[in-house]
Amino acid sequence: MSTIAFGTAAVLPARPATRLRVTARGRRVLLALASIPLAAGIAFGVLSGGSALASNDAVSTATFETVTVVPGDSLWSIASKVAPNEDPRGVMDEISDLNMLEGSTLQVGDELAIPARYTS
Repeated sequence: MSTIAFGTAAVLPARPATRLRVTARGRRVLLALASIPLAAGIAFGVLSGGSALASNDAVSTATFETVTVVPGDSLWSIASKVAPNEDPRGVMDEISDLNMLEGSTLQVGDELAIPARYTS
């Protein structure tokens, strides 16, 4: 059998880790490269958003008749008054959806918009 012996000449010394150094010029270049997508996004927003403001089309607005809630009113009674020939449950749902009501409780003085198909 043979043996292998290692001497100090066979072992390579460890290389010291080099540290990356970014100079002031390098920092400016990195900052410029990082800001290009941001500048492109802002330019796109400015160029595409301005056309909506420059249009000269007439804007149609919806008009609703409103009902002011008085003491003793409920959503059921308002729906029955507004559409006497309709099922009040469906009318109540439409009024709730139109006015974004979360429940059936009403406050005195609230103004409720009535769907256009129930107005005369």
